Amino acid sequence: MEALHEINIKLKKYKNPIVETIGFLIRKDTTMESWLLYALLSAVFAAATTILAKIGLNNVDSHLATAIRTMVVLTFAWIMVFIVGSHNEIGQISRLTWVFLILSGLSTGGAWLCRFRALKLGSVNKVVPIDKSSTILTILFAVTFLSEPMSWLTIAGIVLIAIGTWLMIDFKKSNNPSEKTNKSWIIFACLAAIFASLTAIFGRVGVIGIEANLWTAIRTTVVVPLCWIMVSATKGNDKRSKIDIKSWVFLVLSGIATGGSWLFFYHALQIGNASLVVPVDKLSIVFVMIFARVFLGERFSRKSIAGLALLVVGILLPVVF
Repeated sequence: MEALHEINIKLKKYKNPIVETIGFLIRKDTTMESWLLYALLSAVFAAATTILAKIGLNNVDSHLATAIRTMVVLTFAWIMVFIVGSHNEIGQISRLTWVFLILSGLSTGGAWLCRFRALKLGSVNKVVPIDKSSTILTILFAVTFLSEPMSWLTIAGIVLIAIGTWLMIDFKKSNNPSEKTNKSWIIFACLAAIFASLTAIFGRVGVIGIEANLWTAIRTTVVVPLCWIMVSATKGNDKRSKIDIKSWVFLVLSGIATGGSWLFFYHALQIGNASLVVPVDKLSIVFVMIFARVFLGERFSRKSIAGLALLVVGILLPVVF
């Protein structure tokens, strides 16, 4: 426990072209914490990832779709590594950091496979709230294993997030045929939340001494074989030739959006506490719901809207105050 706490307070700050460009556009005397800005940008890109992937998943095996977009993220990540020149730091990574890198990669792969399976079977407005509930687990893990502070406001936020998530999940109404006959999307969404919370904690610990782009690239490298193993196990390779151009385009765009979200998210983790960065990043649910209504035509009940409001308040409560 003490070792993890010591690691937690020795994070180094690194720079990359994207975050530097964004930072340049902001006045130095702004009152907004820099970690908050990067966490918000991560949320926007994460929302785009979900919607683009949902569209790209049409008539495509979820495991195959995940593997394809992971390859896009991998390419994007290593290009950024060579642009900033952080590939020279690979030999300086400690054994402990490698352990957390691999663990983070495995948990990321698990989260992706479960999330996109859930999206394949269920509606965005039901899967995303459960997926975003990983905020609760992340906060609890951060307090337990990273010795991060937990105030009464944080506890109140957790309660509001839990209530909001429950209100947003309307089990009675559904326009998705597969969702009506198959409730397994709930299990996959819950598993995605668990893996996502573990990813955030492993990332918080393992990010020490590693430039954000290099961390993203190595982690994605671990994810790739896991995804293709799942594709082979489910015989998804046989369906690759059946993917239409539209699905290819949206899956590739989803991968690019994921890469951007990661860069901002891990830069935020390097300069902020995981218990604050992760909740703000989860605000992507607001953008997801807006995009789902505009681009996917999904409708929301008053109960769902009330749940979203509570969830947002719960996320922002420990951050604002």
